[in-house]
Amino acid sequence: MWDLRLLDPEVLDHLAAAFAERASTACGVVVPAPSKQPPVKAGACDGLRPYDAAATPKVVRTERDFSSGARIAGAVRLTDPHLVDERLSCDARCPGGFGVTTVEVGMVVGFEDVVAAAERLEGVAHRTPVLRSRLIDEQLGAEVFFKAENFQRMGAFKFRGAFNAVSKLSEEQRRAGVVTYSSGNHAQAISLAAQLLGVPATIVMPHDAPASKVAATSGYGGKIVRYDRYSEDREEIGDALAREQGLTLIPPYDHPDVIAGQGTAAKELFEDVGDLDALFVPLGGGGLLSGTALATRAASPGCRLHGVEPEAGDDGLRSLRSGEIVHIDTPRTIADGAQTQHLGAHTFEIIRRDVDDILTARDDQLVEAMKLFATYLKIVVEPTGCLGFAAVRAAAPEFEGKRIGVIISGGNVDLERYANLLGS
Repeated sequence: MWDLRLLDPEVLDHLAAAFAERASTACGVVVPAPSKQPPVKAGACDGLRPYDAAATPKVVRTERDFSSGARIAGAVRLTDPHLVDERLSCDARCPGGFGVTTVEVGMVVGFEDVVAAAERLEGVAHRTPVLRSRLIDEQLGAEVFFKAENFQRMGAFKFRGAFNAVSKLSEEQRRAGVVTYSSGNHAQAISLAAQLLGVPATIVMPHDAPASKVAATSGYGGKIVRYDRYSEDREEIGDALAREQGLTLIPPYDHPDVIAGQGTAAKELFEDVGDLDALFVPLGGGGLLSGTALATRAASPGCRLHGVEPEAGDDGLRSLRSGEIVHIDTPRTIADGAQTQHLGAHTFEIIRRDVDDILTARDDQLVEAMKLFATYLKIVVEPTGCLGFAAVRAAAPEFEGKRIGVIISGGNVDLERYANLLGS
């Protein structure tokens, strides 16, 4: 790892061009603008310094952190020596031999990426409706606007990020195929997006994934690899498949193009209803919440943004409180779409910067919300999709007289399980 702050602007121009050309795989190290540091001549041994994680910020705040103003198209990991300019290697000149064959730089994702994603999705993704209920408004004493992503293609918001990410792959990457891991909705989304774009897809899914989500994923053409979510690491499995088979890994949330795509749901919501006083968003790994945060801060800066996760899986809440990513065991909750063990590097940085608070909801509150959706809005919503509404109901007195937004993340639930939950 190297501190790129000390490199000459000309060298950074070269890196920026290489990154833009090869942008593909998300990783997590970012550095501040070299223009803020004393200039150093390219090729000089003093131009390279070992990366100091304690001294260097891990998140870039603007999209112009290269003195040339070059836009970094994606977070990438360059491991091919020929992609790195020879001026970055001091093997023959530096005592100890500081060879550079790997450079890691995190990308910047902002509202402009959400806007670009919306353009890619136009005519492909559904512009989902915003639903209202007079009875719910009366019960809560507020105006509540439900962004119904359960009406999205494949039944969840995940299609937005998946299609945006797959559509940006190079022809070479498309031919090789993609891989991801998911308990269901992202699995379906990647499979459908890949099918639409003619890309082979391999999906790592847990043995206890809902049968309807497994069937849909297979039906869209995804090749399914099963694993035990309580004893095996899906990220390790996905990384191994990508490495061994030359596939491009598109994780379910910690990917800039996925984040940008997910943010288009909130963008549409604000376009349709205007400013909101508060917005409640389901939280698992943070793709939807971080994308929503980008849209919210651009479209309605005064809106209070709340992420909502299962009470049994409160890693997001604990991460926000502690200021660092907290890892937990796989939570046992009916909200299978939020059974994540940690936030992502990209999503966490956006969340801790732009999200006001993270709340939790118990499983029984999710079941009650499912019943109310069925009763008043006549819609089927999966447990994870009920997280936002459950939190609004619990905090109703605080928002009396306010305009409240709720993102319903999806409606993919086995009918037998759905019936059992409603009858419980």
